[in-house]
Parts: sequence; C-alpha cells; structure tokens
Amino acid sequence: MMVERLANAIEQAKQDGGCAFVPYIMAGDGGLGRLEEDVRFLQEAGATAVELGIPFSDPAADGPVIQQAGIRALEAGTTLGKVIETVRGFGEDIRIPVILMTYLNPVLSHGLAGFANDCREAGIAGVIVPDVPFEESQILEDTLRMVDVALIRLAPLSAPADRLRKIADAAEGFIYAVTVDGITGARDSFGASADERLSRLKDIAGVPVLAGFGISSPAHVREFGQAADGVIVGSAIVDALHRGDRAFISELIGSAKTAAVPAK
Repeated sequence: MMVERLANAIEQAKQDGGCAFVPYIMAGDGGLGRLEEDVRFLQEAGATAVELGIPFSDPAADGPVIQQAGIRALEAGTTLGKVIETVRGFGEDIRIPVILMTYLNPVLSHGLAGFANDCREAGIAGVIVPDVPFEESQILEDTLRMVDVALIRLAPLSAPADRLRKIADAAEGFIYAVTVDGITGARDSFGASADERLSRLKDIAGVPVLAGFGISSPAHVREFGQAADGVIVGSAIVDALHRGDRAFISELIGSAKTAAVPAK
C-alpha cells in the first residue's frame, strides 16, 4: 500500500539515526524528459521521498524561485496529466515514494475521480493541495482514500491549538508543518517558538510531522530534524538544480543523516 510505504520510508530514516528528507522539485523545469533522471539523483543522494510540483499560473503559496521554475515548466508544455504519465513510466529502480504538490484547479480540470485513479496507477503515494482549506477538503480526502493515496495536510504552526488537533486527527502519511507564515522561499531565521510548536504538534499527531517552508541550509535541516520527524526543502533544491549544483543538494540531503543528533 502506497500510504503505508510512505510512512515506512519516514520511519526508516529515523531508525537509521537521522530524519526524513523530502526534496521538492518543479516537474517539467528543464523539460519532463529529465524528471526521472533528477528523481534518480535525489534517491541516490539519500532522499526519503520526493515531492513533485505541478506548475500553475496562479501559485498562491509559491515564492519567487518556485514561481520562476513553474513558468519555465509551463513554457515547456508541462501539464498535470503529462507529469502523472511520466511518473507512471518511471523505471523499477525508482524506489522512493512520489508525492504531488498541485493546486486545485488542475485537479478539477483533470477530473477528480480520474485524477485519483491516475495517481493510483502511477504509484503516487500522496497529494498536497495547498489552496484547499482543511474545512473544505472532505470530498478530496474521500476520493483519494478510496485509491490508497494520502491527502497530505498542511498545518501552519501559528494556527490555534484546536485547529491543529483537527488537522492532526485527519492526517494521513505525514503532516506538513508550515514553519513560517507566508510563501515558500529561503529564510535566515524562524520564529523563536517554532521548535516548541513543532513539539506540541508531534505530541498530538498520529503520523510523522515534517517541517517545511524556508528551510534552505544544512544548519536548518539539523535544527528542524531534531524537532520534527523530517524536513521538506523546496526553493533551495529548485535553485540548485537549475544552476546545476548537485554537490550542494547532496550536502543538504546528507545533513539529514545526523539531524537527530543534537548539535554540540
């Protein structure tokens, strides 16, 4: 089962003495022809899973780096359907779970039931839809659950405790803990209470908690890897891939292997 496979991959990263590391990349940035190669590189570098962004013309949650990547992908003709078909064609050597991050409009244009079935057939483990509020997500959750695809919940750490509990109770796969208010993009610092809020969320969550938004350096990975079960890194990965700096990506992913060990 794909949801169980995702949870097991995160748990294995923790058992290995570090934390989970999920890189985000924009599918189609540089052309869909290189997507499998990029995912294979991330897998070989030690990624726990990979999050594939679907380019969209009005990306409300995306910062400038990911917006520009989305524009390049759209100009290359990338669509949701083409991304799913590309993932379906991945070779058997791609073993890490694949997660899609898309906005609702492409899903509705594709057709909700068809989207869910296509995700199942492509072996996609989870879906993130940042512009669907928790309170309006039931039909999406129910449709994906029927095909064993997790609807990954976003949980802003600034949300009231009662809302975080509702999100935690409904969560599948893992909870995506949003560490900052605002859009994606590298940050130099985070709120002083971020670690404390992550700890509280972990206490009420029945699934792993992964921290994301703004994490862009090995120091950030180690910091949040001690407070959460793993990290999601987007803008820094997208920028490095665009520049061809695979060494930096390998360094980032490698830093997760010791993230659970408190820094001296």
